Amino acid sequence: MRVEGRYFVDIARGQTAKNMIQAFWFDLNTIKAGGSRPKDLPRRRVSKAAVLGAGMMGAGIAYACARSGIDVVLKDISLQATERGKDYSRRLLDSAVKRGRLSEAGREEVLARITPSAEYADLTGCDLVVEAVFEDASLKRAVFAEAERVVADDALLGSNTSTLPVSGLAEGVNRQKDFVGLHFFSPVDRMPLLEVVRGERTSDEALARALDFAAQIGKTPIVVNDSRGFFTSRVIGTFVYEALAMLGEGIAPATVEQAAWRAGYPVGALQLADELNLELLLRIRDEKRAADGDDYRAHPAEAVAETMTRLGRPGRARGAGFYDYDASGARTGLWPGLVTAFPPHGDPAGIDLHELTERLLFAEAVEAAHCVAEGVLTSTADANIGSLLGIGFPSWTGGVLQYINGYPGGLPAFVARADRLAAAHGERFAPNALLREKAEHGETF
Repeated sequence: MRVEGRYFVDIARGQTAKNMIQAFWFDLNTIKAGGSRPKDLPRRRVSKAAVLGAGMMGAGIAYACARSGIDVVLKDISLQATERGKDYSRRLLDSAVKRGRLSEAGREEVLARITPSAEYADLTGCDLVVEAVFEDASLKRAVFAEAERVVADDALLGSNTSTLPVSGLAEGVNRQKDFVGLHFFSPVDRMPLLEVVRGERTSDEALARALDFAAQIGKTPIVVNDSRGFFTSRVIGTFVYEALAMLGEGIAPATVEQAAWRAGYPVGALQLADELNLELLLRIRDEKRAADGDDYRAHPAEAVAETMTRLGRPGRARGAGFYDYDASGARTGLWPGLVTAFPPHGDPAGIDLHELTERLLFAEAVEAAHCVAEGVLTSTADANIGSLLGIGFPSWTGGVLQYINGYPGGLPAFVARADRLAAAHGERFAPNALLREKAEHGETF
């Protein structure tokens, strides 16, 4: 009892407990209390939603709306495609009935709220639009132009884009003040986060309505300002890229995955790369390179992604990536050819696993600090909860900014460690002016 009591006291008063109390009590309650919602605006509920695109994401959004009592028109280019999208809800509801969590009558009631359609005319009266089509700016603008003509005059216009700047997409609609980013996470029925992206012309009323919609469907919302990749996509990209860079340096693929698990991430970084798909990551890279021009800085991970794509192994969707997959799509193990494509160097026993884990954590933390400095993030609570619920940042850290706050030795030690990582592995780890200023003045986020 004496020994166990000492262990308990160490845990209860340790930094990990402080981190998690900060995140899952203070930060989460700040968000639930509407900390980012504009004040003194009446609350509004969505009665009828239009979901444009019946793929996995659109089908999941339609399910979340219908399950919360909202009538949904699920629109795609063909009725067959929208019926397949409705089948996604049918499978989830069948499972709920089988587990005893829903009655047969409840199942039919939810399904009745989803109307498959191939015609824009069926969107008449919708007071919310959620676009979930392919990640192509011209296509998104085209579907909004058609939908805006028939939905309610004051309908909230939301795009589920994960990387494209919302302000640019808003140029395709007449009511830009009613346009907002509504970035859901897949699978929608299980992921609790909704990243609400405020564009340059998004009004306070539209932002408030977006947060009210999140509460209506039971999602935890964070609010971020517009940029390419916003917060979550931008930061999680650094995690995947750092893992790919390790592979290119000659770190064995199993060791790369072990570093992610040891750091506390829910999945290995190479596994996540397979889920995200390298073709998508390279397409995002190409768009950013075109936008940045001469200011673009290449990442060493890009060569690894290009090699894997050239080998016909871009990810799980194609049945081949860093992992092998069977006919059902289940992972069977790391692809043995990785050791030929990216030969491991040095003695595995000499690998500093702690160094690898910190590279993964610091890559995301440093990028989050850039998001704060650029005004993409305006709330520490949103940053911490967004990183925990949206992109799998290890829960023991309390979130991406709390990880910096709680680093042993505080911000001065974090900055010093980041400088050493930058000297060893590249300027991507270099602390920005905001981090250095906070460290010098003894401040935290």
